Amino acid sequence: MADGQWNDRRDDGQAATVAVFDVGKTNVKLNAVTASGTILETLSVANPVLEDGPWRHHDLDTLSDWVFGTLAGLAKRHPLSTFVSAGHGSGGVLAGPDPDAGDGTALPMIDYEQALPDDIRRRYVTLSGSFFDRGSAMMHGATHHARQMFWMQQADPQGFSRARWFFGVPQYWAWRMSGVAVSEATVLGAQSHLWNVAERHWSPIVASQGWENLLPPFAKAWETVGTIRPALARRHGLPLDIKVLAGIHDSSANFYRYQAAGFDEATVVSTGTWIVALSGKTPLDRLDEHRGMTCNSDVDGNPIGGALTMGGREFTHVAGRDDAHLNADATLVSRMIMQGTMALPSFGDDDGLFPGSAGKGRITGPQPADAAERKALAVLYTALLTVECLDALGSSGRVILDGSFLRDPLYAALVAALRPQGDTVSNLDTYGVASGTALLASHDTRSARAAIALEKPPVFDHPSADLAAYARRWQAAARQATNVNMLYERSSP
Repeated sequence: MADGQWNDRRDDGQAATVAVFDVGKTNVKLNAVTASGTILETLSVANPVLEDGPWRHHDLDTLSDWVFGTLAGLAKRHPLSTFVSAGHGSGGVLAGPDPDAGDGTALPMIDYEQALPDDIRRRYVTLSGSFFDRGSAMMHGATHHARQMFWMQQADPQGFSRARWFFGVPQYWAWRMSGVAVSEATVLGAQSHLWNVAERHWSPIVASQGWENLLPPFAKAWETVGTIRPALARRHGLPLDIKVLAGIHDSSANFYRYQAAGFDEATVVSTGTWIVALSGKTPLDRLDEHRGMTCNSDVDGNPIGGALTMGGREFTHVAGRDDAHLNADATLVSRMIMQGTMALPSFGDDDGLFPGSAGKGRITGPQPADAAERKALAVLYTALLTVECLDALGSSGRVILDGSFLRDPLYAALVAALRPQGDTVSNLDTYGVASGTALLASHDTRSARAAIALEKPPVFDHPSADLAAYARRWQAAARQATNVNMLYERSSP
């Protein structure tokens, strides 16, 4: 049934609509979504960054004007009942006591991709605890919430002392909307280095740095934390009865979408800036921080295994930026395979699955001749990175591919061809984060599985033995080049 079995109507009889604010690193989207996850309207804008001040930072003032103004426009076109935000896991906001004091921040929101000062980076390492305290390896730049807090505290102790709360991005927007401060498990479980998901307690750095009172009490992602602040509603002409939910980490929202549809056993691969593979079936003792593996959290606070790499950035390095409307050509992919042209990690400043590889990416063999060949090689490369994530997690069964990479049909076809013994399916709807986030609004009332359409990928018409041999050579070259002498055999299904 397309809309499930739950009440998705407001008290006035109109179909309830959820406003989902999806905060990505590069762009943000405000969506009107039905309670069953169907996208009705999407508006997008760049996530602005400023270069001035103590560090490169997001322009939350400008973004706030866009969010509230755009939300008011959506409210005129849709019967909004609920607001909920999803966001990337590396964004954190140190806030003051008043959500109406400018953008509410005590210090500017750090752009996580900038390099840390050397002394901050060195000193932080000794404070960060065990792998499960962190949930990940030390990632690039200022990625982790705890590292951002430490940098702020050391760089501007006076400004830091004015802070009342530290939020993940979704909870910052919930606070701006409702005035209620909460923490949430999926956000803190997205490599924040603040929360030990496996043992369900704060990481040691929280007590050692005296941050306990800056971290709000927990709420479930689907919980209503309050309603829109009346002053905010009046200022922007918004309905006074909009409920505000706690919010969720973006990849976890996508994972939740499939949980709500009954696919608890599957590994879900979200694609975009990052390739993020999540599996609730990976044993915790399999997680290896040196290979881009993480311990994340689902909406119930349970640990889930993750493997991630900045696939979108790797793709752009190989494909270039002059091919926006060019799909990969299967014949050219076959040419790359047969002539042994390989893209080897990692072109960006993140190691991903290959420790020590950051900044060492290169193309070996005959070089791509033009944009079409670069695109073919980039799609092949990201398919190989995806399968590497799945192998790390031991995902030999059903895999669901999701996200922007599916715009090119050959991506899913190659992933399926590279794991012929597994069941690979894809969801061509690229709005998984928005849909999954909207489903939070019906979490307590939904009595049927959420509807979702999955498809078998097209067949990649190339001799399987040739592709398998190429994949083995690529894997050996990638690991040899980064001094990774670990071989993980794929499990039988």
